[in-house]
Amino acid sequence: MSDDYDPPTGEIPVLHADHEILAVDKPAGLLSVPGKGEHLADCLIERLRVPFPEILLVHRLDRDTSGVMIFALTPHAQRHLGLQFEKRQAKKTYLARVAGQMPEKTGRVDLPLIVDWPNRPLQKVDHETGKPAVTNWRLLRSDGAESRVRLMPETGRSHQLRVHMLALGHPILGDPFYAPETADQYPRMMLHAEELRLRHPDGGAGVRFRARPPF
Repeated sequence: MSDDYDPPTGEIPVLHADHEILAVDKPAGLLSVPGKGEHLADCLIERLRVPFPEILLVHRLDRDTSGVMIFALTPHAQRHLGLQFEKRQAKKTYLARVAGQMPEKTGRVDLPLIVDWPNRPLQKVDHETGKPAVTNWRLLRSDGAESRVRLMPETGRSHQLRVHMLALGHPILGDPFYAPETADQYPRMMLHAEELRLRHPDGGAGVRFRARPPF
């Protein structure tokens, strides 16, 4: 990743900002947080730190994933939101384009994941030592060659959606790690964080943030 990191330029779309939280639409190709080395310093949180110097990290999206990402603007909000993610109360919905025809209209993937140490940062299914990982999916449409699916993860493991779709035999198109044979055929990885639902740290009211899929 370090050799080909060429993050997009331009403004970061702000979906919502108030006294406690900030929600944005992260572009594909931009790291959420800094990587190791000066060449990987440019990232979403550092760009947002200029207009929002008090910004605090809550969760991450993979570099090649776009879509809704929420940040805290106070330590209280960071704790409140962090607990929601930890207790799986935050509801995340993704949109993906995957290879092939999905076999059913809906499904559930329950496969434990662990880092593939010789090939890190790749992850892999491991039934003995992997951590629980569950993804629900729903087919939206398909032309046989590819399928458009909505993904609803119950857990938030690293690369979870990417490995789970690969395990089904329908990898996410354009994925440089898990479907490298398709990477040159698409302008980006076809995975987008479409919606995030959670409780606002100030009062606990339910809030929903959406970012229109760019593909």
